Amino acid sequence: MSTSRRDFARLMGIAAVSGVLPTQGYAAQKQPADIYELPNFGNARLLHMTDCHGQLSPVYFREPSINLGIGAAYGKAPHLVGHKFLDNFGITPGSMEAYAFTYLDFEKAAKEYGKVGGFAHLKTLVDRLRNSYGSENTLLLDGGDSWQGSGINYKSRGMDMVRASNLLGVDMMTGHWEFTYHQQEILHNISQFNGEFLAQNVLITEDALFDGADDYIYDEDSMRVFKPYSIRDMGGARVAIIGQAFPRVKIANPARFVPDWSFDINGDMMQELVDDLRQNQGVDAVVVLSHNGMDVDVAMAQRVTGIDAILGGHTHDGIPIPTRVKNNDHTTLVCNVGSNGKFLGVLDLDIGKGRVKDFRYRLLPVFSDLLPANKDMATLIAAERAPYASWMDEELAVADETLYRRGNFNGTFDQVICDALRSHYDAQISLSPGFRWGTSVLQGQTITMERVLDQTCTTYPETYARDMTGADIKLILEDVADNIFNPEPYLQSGGDMVRLGGLDYRCDPLAAMGSRIDEMRLDNGTVIEANKTYRVAGWATVGSRSDGDDIWDIVAHHLRDQQEVKISKLNTPALVNVAGNPGYKA
Repeated sequence: MSTSRRDFARLMGIAAVSGVLPTQGYAAQKQPADIYELPNFGNARLLHMTDCHGQLSPVYFREPSINLGIGAAYGKAPHLVGHKFLDNFGITPGSMEAYAFTYLDFEKAAKEYGKVGGFAHLKTLVDRLRNSYGSENTLLLDGGDSWQGSGINYKSRGMDMVRASNLLGVDMMTGHWEFTYHQQEILHNISQFNGEFLAQNVLITEDALFDGADDYIYDEDSMRVFKPYSIRDMGGARVAIIGQAFPRVKIANPARFVPDWSFDINGDMMQELVDDLRQNQGVDAVVVLSHNGMDVDVAMAQRVTGIDAILGGHTHDGIPIPTRVKNNDHTTLVCNVGSNGKFLGVLDLDIGKGRVKDFRYRLLPVFSDLLPANKDMATLIAAERAPYASWMDEELAVADETLYRRGNFNGTFDQVICDALRSHYDAQISLSPGFRWGTSVLQGQTITMERVLDQTCTTYPETYARDMTGADIKLILEDVADNIFNPEPYLQSGGDMVRLGGLDYRCDPLAAMGSRIDEMRLDNGTVIEANKTYRVAGWATVGSRSDGDDIWDIVAHHLRDQQEVKISKLNTPALVNVAGNPGYKA
């Protein structure tokens, strides 16, 4: 990587979006000489990060080539990929920003522009933006999914990220994968976090309240487990930040880890909260720090009145310009800032009495080679990594092609996982969850245990092999497809389709529930029969705990045997009714 700061400024433009979007496009706007030197605007600055998934060090991360939008979301951000994305936001193909926001020419661009993210580099950027604006008028907000996603997270039970977040200066956060630790671990980690953990939509169950859980919950009357919001005085304005945790935790993840808590969107409670803040507590701006997923955030902005901005996460969408949602006489900005520490959102607000008058927004890619590492953070990361370095640094194999995950259907690293499961259990079919986290490995690079852990490190890594009927397999695929393609955003879970090994199928995202999946066949062409039984391997069960080996050990064994990873077949479905969809790479 030899790109200089001068080259960087020439190659890339970062949006400075005001209340009226310019017609020239994202990349054509006049920029400062250094894109990390932002002009100050307004009286409150919100720095926004989300979904870093434990990635303390710089990584490669390939954006999706398939991100289908269905119904009202068709052709709208975030459901744009490749050249459609570039055209929509006025980004020049082949530029550094095209590398940041799309999958196009990923391998070539990654070698030219280098890795992204890394908390030591992010710390440098955060300090710069906070100090230039005034720390008293700046907040750093984390949308959650920080404590999970790496081997260090698993071993430290998320405390490595608590310590890193404290040093980074995170003021407030909400959660999702944080809730895949056990309740007492979560409460302990929050007690060690220097900021505020906010979640208006996590309630105590009546049984738990009756059994004495009131000793730790925030408010017995509302049954909220955590503080729902925080109000800060910023530049003469009162700004409220409301936390919105992932609403489907006990559907998408094991309910057994958090038995005493319930999760939902709680839209009515959100509206009551916004009304109370505006009518009774004299706030001038209301911001929601959300882990809903972008489609759900847009729907919430349409249904809940009085929110000025939703700073969202969960679906890992890096969107350079906010989506403006009209609701009665109010406009809500919906902002999403990607994942893996790859981006930092900067929302500057000009706040008057009781209203936001104007704003500026920039989504800054965190290019590791262009931001010097903060020494204190680099020291902390080295200390957190040291006890596990020998485990994570093991060299397993070499990638014969780029390995990645992100996309609505199978990625190449997913196929490696599925193939490893089939081989280990001598199974006809394998299933792997449609997680959106997981870093990328370039062709020719060594696959270390750390990269395997990036793809597999959950707190429920156990594998299984069992017999399933063809009808059972179809039911699983239909259920997951509905979580993604249901036209009602509040019924979406925001992940991607379950990954498969040894099985092909046809998928119609526009069809009704129960009718999206057909033409299921084994790799040899044998048609799957509803009443016939098949041997199926998988991992990460959300119900009862499985008793097989941990998934990372199975994948590591598979890679050691192969030495060079060559994917003979990618089990991705044949799609119908997607021709021309801007979220589909034809």
